[in-house]
Order: sequence, then structure tokens, then C-alpha cells
Amino acid sequence: QVQLEESGGGSVQYGGSLRLSCAASGPRYTPYCMAWFRQAPGKEREGVATVDSDGNTYYPDSVKGRFTASLDNAKNTLYLQMNSLKPEDSGMYYCAEASADWPNCRNFLLVDKRDYGRHAWGKGTLVSISS
Repeated sequence: QVQLEESGGGSVQYGGSLRLSCAASGPRYTPYCMAWFRQAPGKEREGVATVDSDGNTYYPDSVKGRFTASLDNAKNTLYLQMNSLKPEDSGMYYCAEASADWPNCRNFLLVDKRDYGRHAWGKGTLVSISS
């Protein structure tokens, strides 16, 4: 299974920006679907971006226009550029890659938590936004 490692988290003020990175290593299938999720304390994990191996991206309304996910296939790295950050964007950010049999990259944003074990996850990087 692919191994994923996130980096780039930190603390910024309201309206600031951060760029997260996710380095992938190990065996992979193509096409693939990668994603960013976040989880605030006491809340459910939510998808904030998915990217398929063709570079198509999908976002929920909560981050659309502020977050941009991108893939550098040569470096096996997924990025998340986050602009106009708000305190409600705070949380642990996880990189994920959907299992090879996942049918629809857009729908990976809404993956049920009972299916988390089917997919590859990084350990997360912490993002904190102060008002």
C-alpha cells in the first residue's frame, strides 16, 4: 500500500495562507484518486479536496475559491494551497489515497468513516488559524 506523509502545517492569522504537501511512496495503481481531509477536535473528518491522476479537482463549497489542490506527478507529491484562512479551517489535515477500486474521485470527498480502513492515510499535519 502507498505510504503518505504530510508536511507544511503551522499557525497563521486570519486571512493568511499555508501550503501543505503530501509525499507519496511505495506501490501505486493508476488511475488514482488523492485527497485532503481535515478534522477539528470533536468533529467528524471532512473532505476538503480531491484530485484524480488526470488533475481534475473537486471541492466542497466551504473551501471552494480559497483552497487549491494540485499534483506533481514527477515528485509523487500532492499539494494543498490554502488562502484566506479562517479560524474554522483549523484542525488536523490528512492526506489520503483512495483504494484502487474506488469508483468516483468526486465522491471520495464524502467517504463514509466506516470505509476509512480501505484507503491509505497519512498521519496528519496540524493547522491552527487565530482570529
